[in-house]
Amino acid sequence: MAAARGCPPPAGSGDRGLAELLLEFSRAQYRAKDGGGAAAKVERIERRCLELFGRDYRYSVIPNVHGEVCAHYPRHIVLLERDAAAARDPFESTVQVGKLQDLINRSKMARCRGRFVCPVILYKGKHICRSATLAGWGELYGRTGYNYIFSGGSDDAWADAEDISEEDSALRNADSQLFDKVRGHDIKLLRYLSVRYICDLMVENKKVKFGLNVTSSEKVDKAQRYADFTLLSIPYPGCEFFKEYKDRDYTAEGLIFNWKQDYVDAPLSIPASLTQSLNIDWSEYQSWDLVQQTQNYLKLLISIINSDDDSGLLVHCISGWDRTPLFISLLRLSLWADGLIHVSLEPSEILYLTVAYDWFLFGHMLVDRLSKGEEIFFFCFNFLKHITSEEFSAVKSQRRKSLSPGFTLEEICMLKQRDRGSTTSLSSDFSLGMESSPGAAGSFTYEAVELMPAGAQAQAAWRKSCASSPQAVLWSRAQQSEDRLPSAGMVEVKSSSSSSSTHSDNFLRIGSSPLEVPRSRLVSASDRESRLEEVRSSFLASYSRTIGLKAVPPSPSGAIGGLLEQFVRGVGLRGSSTL
Repeated sequence: MAAARGCPPPAGSGDRGLAELLLEFSRAQYRAKDGGGAAAKVERIERRCLELFGRDYRYSVIPNVHGEVCAHYPRHIVLLERDAAAARDPFESTVQVGKLQDLINRSKMARCRGRFVCPVILYKGKHICRSATLAGWGELYGRTGYNYIFSGGSDDAWADAEDISEEDSALRNADSQLFDKVRGHDIKLLRYLSVRYICDLMVENKKVKFGLNVTSSEKVDKAQRYADFTLLSIPYPGCEFFKEYKDRDYTAEGLIFNWKQDYVDAPLSIPASLTQSLNIDWSEYQSWDLVQQTQNYLKLLISIINSDDDSGLLVHCISGWDRTPLFISLLRLSLWADGLIHVSLEPSEILYLTVAYDWFLFGHMLVDRLSKGEEIFFFCFNFLKHITSEEFSAVKSQRRKSLSPGFTLEEICMLKQRDRGSTTSLSSDFSLGMESSPGAAGSFTYEAVELMPAGAQAQAAWRKSCASSPQAVLWSRAQQSEDRLPSAGMVEVKSSSSSSSTHSDNFLRIGSSPLEVPRSRLVSASDRESRLEEVRSSFLASYSRTIGLKAVPPSPSGAIGGLLEQFVRGVGLRGSSTL
């Protein structure tokens, strides 16, 4: 298998590119094996995605040109490997694309519709993955027979099928053997990706159709094959529920799911160790409206990926193309707004990437959903207005963990340009360097190195020296609160020994030299809000020009609904008159 690196020039950008994408998305269902004119359009979209991924990451590609791996996954499945700019990346992925592809081919039948566990976001060396739920007895045996017959009986993945079915009296044992084999490969893939946490969004334990269990889930695996993973059951309404969202004039506030429906049998279940720091009363989850439920689940996911361990995360629903992209997209956008991933992308570019890759190329059936009024896709991007505050920031906890003891943030952000390039200062003091992407909104780029000793007496002397130095540079946003000042990317390391050193060996360093810590934008809370609002505004404008909102019947007063009115006026499409 060839690994692809780099990519051609972008095929369109900005609002025009997004509009073209949305038009294609709303007209035809994407399938990897589709040919003709649709293939040419999809190729342009995929080239653009590869170009955007390549801005910040080195990556490899798993070919899926004819849907041979999965019919409704991207034709070029991206494996993010490391920060593209840093010569050395401490968070570089250890996953090898060749081995990953082999595990995928062996494991894909374990999950509904063959939608295997696929890494889509790389954050601090952790893979955030998506998939469908586990295939049940009906689907597994149906596809087993289909694959065995049409492969001429040579399908290696099902080489044991003949042995399994030799004796009808051993049917129960055969079931167990088949599930052991298939789910065993799935578990190997999860472990190879270092996934520990599995978040299941299904509101049912098993999906039942026509009296048959067509899908299952890790939480009800009878043999407890997934017992070594941390399983979270966080039931979230399916796409059908979002028709109510549309019918309420796109208003999620006050919209509560009916948990008493017969098919809803999966209770919320989260290990206590993962909830202690969130200050959320999880016992009240059935009383939450759609806004609060989505907010709290997102906080949980951010808390998990921001933990100190190196474990990855899997998010899935049933088929993995409605609720799953909702949370994957919100995670990607939230981490980007914090300046932690895709650091060089502008709002229009990250919007294009997540619409194209997370939704379109992973098979969200927008045409079908729009025809039924199930507008979960629109909900995702309109919901950004509810996660702009710092309580959703992954940087918040990092800031508190990484502060240097004994210093205020204002003092940490005080950078001196004297001694710049001095070998004496670098060996006798402790360096603090800040780096961010050029041109980032609300970010600052410092090449200066601040010598910062660790002892109490040395700290006092350092403060005095900084205050008296005419060359001292104080960050212009002084006197901000602790949580509003940037310190993401700070790590504690040991300095090299030096005969001229008169201080402790402990120091803090931010940036890439010489440790090559991956780049990050220094984003304040207000920057996060403005970045997400810009993404949302761009989406609403393009959506209006291409797909459009479906107005509900007018109220007796003749007034238009809240969101629709706010939107059409906000983007200047209409004055005060009603539609």
